[in-house]
Amino acid sequence: MLVFRRAAIFAAHLFLLGSSVTAQDISLVSHDKAIRLDGTFLGYDGEFYRIDTAYGELTVDSSGVLCEGPACPNLSDYVADLRIAGAADALGSLWPSLLQGFAAQNDMAMELGEAGATLSDATGRILVRFDMTPETSGEGLTRMLDGGADMVLATRAMTRQEIALAQTAGFGDLTNGRYGQVIALDAILPITSIGSPVRSLSMPQIKGILSGKITDWSQVGGPEARISLHLPSPKTGFGQAIAALMPKGPAAAAFHPSVEALRQAVKTDPFALGFAALSDDHRAQPLAIRGGCGVSLKADRQNVKAEDYPLTAPVFLYRPARRLPKIGRELVAYLASQDAQRVVRNAGYIDQEPETVSLATQGERLVNAILHADDGVALQDLKEMVSTLDARDRLTVSFRFEAGSSRLDAQSRSNVALLAQAIAGGDFDGQSLMFVGFSDGQGPAEANRALSEKRARVVMDAVLAATEDGGEHAHLTSLGYGEAMPLACDSSEWGRFVNRRVEVWVRPDVDDVTDTPRIGN
Repeated sequence: MLVFRRAAIFAAHLFLLGSSVTAQDISLVSHDKAIRLDGTFLGYDGEFYRIDTAYGELTVDSSGVLCEGPACPNLSDYVADLRIAGAADALGSLWPSLLQGFAAQNDMAMELGEAGATLSDATGRILVRFDMTPETSGEGLTRMLDGGADMVLATRAMTRQEIALAQTAGFGDLTNGRYGQVIALDAILPITSIGSPVRSLSMPQIKGILSGKITDWSQVGGPEARISLHLPSPKTGFGQAIAALMPKGPAAAAFHPSVEALRQAVKTDPFALGFAALSDDHRAQPLAIRGGCGVSLKADRQNVKAEDYPLTAPVFLYRPARRLPKIGRELVAYLASQDAQRVVRNAGYIDQEPETVSLATQGERLVNAILHADDGVALQDLKEMVSTLDARDRLTVSFRFEAGSSRLDAQSRSNVALLAQAIAGGDFDGQSLMFVGFSDGQGPAEANRALSEKRARVVMDAVLAATEDGGEHAHLTSLGYGEAMPLACDSSEWGRFVNRRVEVWVRPDVDDVTDTPRIGN
């Protein structure tokens, strides 16, 4: 059957040209000869032709037509070409591992060279070439906006200016999880030499050190000695992510071109403080982040997945809202699979597969909730919360909002798609998922509880919409507990941010669940 799809108004360069044939006349004829389309050949992506006709630019399924004319590509010799740029750290380690996993799953062979990689079938025929340009996240995004890259690996979310430029250029909304997906998680980790007496820092202290306002260890509970600050080069992808924490450059810092150089500098200097990626084999003493109110958070797998750890650094794959070659679409789908997440773990990054954590293992959070409850949070409220959550396990999938906004942040938008996919795939059939909202402690307690309930409902509705009725026998409900379980003090901007969240708690479905939306049947 002949399939026609009106193309969005893009220039020909927005269609990935898989053939070197220049624009020529072409005719596409249905197998029964009843329909004929004449026009100018624009490109072929391994599955669809793109031609400019009297009816405008059309995308036509190659399986439904015969091609006539000198511009017709050789379908059996087609090789997809994909250009990927961005964060050198991820492009040099994580990306080749994912390509290798994709190749193994599809009985392909991968060959990695200095400038890129190729995937070939069992006969040795090349199916796709990847041109890889390692640079910073910002440089990669600029390259994509200029038309020089089809995909970008970034260790930070796009800025509002970059998002606006992409929309102006006709690339679509790249904040959409389909075109700006998180493929792995990482974290920024403060490290010191082994034996340092300082074991944790607060976020205000970290920002004070990075901005040059704090220069001596005695200012953060250590000995009287000047802090020797070591940072990755701002030319690296991860260095750029750390630079985003600095309102201005540090008063004095040593910048290192490689992880190894930074690690050695910290290892040999008893007064050094370095910042590295959790994915790096840092072999130093990591510091916890002190949230105040008796809470310290380590950069472990569960804290990073839940975005409780404040210096989470997701690895994004950005691409314009345009059609990739078939093998490119298959690769993008693979990146969201469980197989790909296992590759992510093996590459030293943190995967996104949801884990469950029982309430019994979260004693510090409960003690903190009791110790810091004020007049707005009665003991009865805490008892109600504990009674409700004690029968459930918390998923390591949380949702947080951009500062001063009701819009989910970048990692949380990706979590919507991640959780919806798991629900649609039947992972939670026969289970009840409760979306539980929490707020900071600013303002009246009743208003905070109402706001937390509203946000929990908003997130639940977003997940429901993203499942597209794909699950069976999964129940979703929502409620809010306001300021009842803070993760940090409200005295800092970060503390208020981390306290405003929606968590997901799960248990086997039981008869007393009422008033809950059902997915699927």
